[in-house]
Amino acid sequence: MHWLEALILGLVQGLSEFLPISSSGHLEIGKEILNVTAKDNITFTVVVHGATVLSTIIVFWKDIVDIFKGLFEFKWNESTQYALKIIVSMIPVLIVGVFFADEVESFFGGQILFVGWMLLITSALLAFTYYAKPRAKSISYRDSFIIGIAQAIAVLPGISRSGSTIATGLLLGNQKEGIAKFSFLMVLVPIIGGNLKDMFSAPATGHSSIGALPLMVGFLAAFISGLLACKWMVSVVKKGKLIYFAIYCFIVGSIAIVYGFM
Repeated sequence: MHWLEALILGLVQGLSEFLPISSSGHLEIGKEILNVTAKDNITFTVVVHGATVLSTIIVFWKDIVDIFKGLFEFKWNESTQYALKIIVSMIPVLIVGVFFADEVESFFGGQILFVGWMLLITSALLAFTYYAKPRAKSISYRDSFIIGIAQAIAVLPGISRSGSTIATGLLLGNQKEGIAKFSFLMVLVPIIGGNLKDMFSAPATGHSSIGALPLMVGFLAAFISGLLACKWMVSVVKKGKLIYFAIYCFIVGSIAIVYGFM
């Protein structure tokens, strides 16, 4: 992989991980256009996902510290309940990861037509939030599980994880800023766990095809763009501007479908 390709894919990963436009879908489209096989190289995948995890931790470091402080009080306090809700939200994606990993993997790698259709679904889901009545309900355990189901479905390329979880939370009537923060915090453990699984399950030969420079460029591109996108996305959700991303996903999804048929 050339460093310029790593730069482009790193930017795509960082921006689309937090913006509701599907990072996996855009990476599939980007690899198809650039004719690169970054998905096959576990090292690059782990590095760029690690970069976005780090950017999430930096943006929400105060909230993360507060959660851990509350947990170590060993009381049934707000932090303990919040952490438990995050755990509840991870149950659906854990089930998918354990029992349906091979089936999910089959949707990756050249499935540009499928990505296009999934982007249209993301577009429709985001568009529905435009008609959602603004409410300020706190996230319940039931809501956490339903939002977790949305996250599990978003393992498919083209279904935005942040888009599906935030939209689901808004449609359930949850407070805007609260659902944005919950959406980004709930993904930390699954991404870290997925990266560790990839690292330990990959064959030794899978780590040698990308040099140090492309990896460093990809990491920095994903980290910086992810940092900016994460902060911006929280602001976007507060202002209720998801309809613009719905239009974007519709356009990109339609182009991908046409490209796929060609």
